Amino acid sequence: MEKHFFLLGKSLKHSFSKDYFNNKFKKENLSYSYSNIEINAIDEFKSIDLQKYNGFNVTIPYKEQIIPFLNDLSAEAKEIGAVNTVKISNGKLTGYNTDAYGFHFSLKPFLKNIHERALILGTGGASKAVAYVFEKLGINVLFVSRKPTTENQIGYNDVNEYVMKFHTIIVNTTPVGMYPNNDDLINLPYECLTPEHIVYDLIYNPEETLFLQMAKKNGATAINGLQMLRLQAEKAWQIWNE
Repeated sequence: MEKHFFLLGKSLKHSFSKDYFNNKFKKENLSYSYSNIEINAIDEFKSIDLQKYNGFNVTIPYKEQIIPFLNDLSAEAKEIGAVNTVKISNGKLTGYNTDAYGFHFSLKPFLKNIHERALILGTGGASKAVAYVFEKLGINVLFVSRKPTTENQIGYNDVNEYVMKFHTIIVNTTPVGMYPNNDDLINLPYECLTPEHIVYDLIYNPEETLFLQMAKKNGATAINGLQMLRLQAEKAWQIWNE
């Protein structure tokens, strides 16, 4: 039996998902396929012939924008307010969030009692899954945004020595530094990092962004998004096969 899946996004040159799944299908001798579908605006989603597919993943910038096009959401996706995995069954589209699972279990081995507060760079769909995990773990969250609009958001210029000192986990959920823009770097006081800090970049291409290089240079634990990608992909696979 043939099954077909795809990744929905705006620019997918950076993504390993297609290779990851197609290699998996090959290893497991499955006549399945996984392709990339790039759209410039979410309205173009309507023109995709979904009858050919069994499910898809969603990446930047459509994790929130896809929701109105779905028939149903898992309880977790509803609570998070972002979707990265969709199952298609009998013409019905159900949205899930496997980013939270991937982030939680890739971060877990590094957590210690000192990690009580987290700084999340960015306020898009991925940041919502990250914040959801921290909430479940009882870790306080402060968002950093280009345009702060709520009480728990600050601007990038507000990230000073004090903010860095009291937030021992810093997570980049933005695409800054992602291939092909490897030389881009978020402007932060990296010299305030210590060996107590965990610096996590959801980006996995390149393997080590400038953001992570600066973290390592200042003694922090640096983690990229590759393990999260693998874990969320396996969770998506499980959902598609339930």
